Amino acid sequence: MSALPAPAELTFRPPAEPDLPAVLDLLTASLAGGPTGTRTAEFFAWKHLRNPFGASPGLVAETADGRLAGVRLFLRWQWRAGGADGRPVDAVRPVDTATHPDFQGRGIFRRLTLDLLDQVARDTELVFNTPNGNSLPGYRKMGWQELGRVPIAVRAVRPAAFARGARAALARRPAAVPTGPPDCRLPTARAWLADPAVTGAHGPLAELLRERAAAEAADRRLAVHRTPEFLRWRYGEAPGLDYRVLTVHRGGELTGLAVGRPRRRGPLAEFTLADLVVRPGDRDSAVRLLRAAARESGCDHVATHLSPGTEAADAALRAGYLRAPRTGMTLAARTPAGATPLTLADWRFSLGDLEVF
Repeated sequence: MSALPAPAELTFRPPAEPDLPAVLDLLTASLAGGPTGTRTAEFFAWKHLRNPFGASPGLVAETADGRLAGVRLFLRWQWRAGGADGRPVDAVRPVDTATHPDFQGRGIFRRLTLDLLDQVARDTELVFNTPNGNSLPGYRKMGWQELGRVPIAVRAVRPAAFARGARAALARRPAAVPTGPPDCRLPTARAWLADPAVTGAHGPLAELLRERAAAEAADRRLAVHRTPEFLRWRYGEAPGLDYRVLTVHRGGELTGLAVGRPRRRGPLAEFTLADLVVRPGDRDSAVRLLRAAARESGCDHVATHLSPGTEAADAALRAGYLRAPRTGMTLAARTPAGATPLTLADWRFSLGDLEVF
């Protein structure tokens, strides 16, 4: 008979600062190094403590002798409903979670998740995430609803290389994987978003975002209210995530901005286009940005999500982007209390809203 503790014999509590090394070790053992390759205290602080929507609520499961058996964190997020009032919708996204191998199969993940849902119920209206095929059944059992797949649009930049890599991935054949990051020479988001002349309260980025917000008030879908401060945190200050920027101007004025990052996808170099913002109705700037992402990223292909009804979606075919079959992320959601009345059509996403980071 196993002498390992059952959930009832564990202490479930919020994580404290001294827990951080053990939390990082546990996450690394369960989820590897994450999007940067290494789980660092700097990345954890950026993601979970400096988030402009608030610090991440979390719980750990601890044994009587001080070992961490499990950890669960919810990333705070905020959507904004359309309409005249632009009502904020406070949300959380279940992200970093791990159970130590010695304690798996004892219901710790479920206990941590359900207890944390109770904890955030006072100040959270919506819970959403993009579980993979392995974790989705467990979320369904805990009350999540599967709302559908968020499609991905792709443009092949180097068709021969892209076709070889795609065939290898579909056939699950091993392929030679290049080492090192893709050779992308676009300006870094860190430098561009740190320039107060560009991103200050009266700068061109703030003006562009104000125009977008005014135009989108009539769109009743949930969307992230983009501000210079949010974009700076999300893309400019992310440690180890190499986000780059593309801009378009007309008559000396900023008419569009796109943000993405080059990364390896097996044997392929992908430019993940996370965000694209243009002036209301400006499809020409959207086309220019989508084409520039393919032309200037130095990658084999560009992948993005083009939300229906946006200038970027309307510009997709002109810019050479097609919906990729058998791709996309499954969106699942609930309220802290249970089911949600929302459907996939109730959101206006960018890929950066759902990208795992």
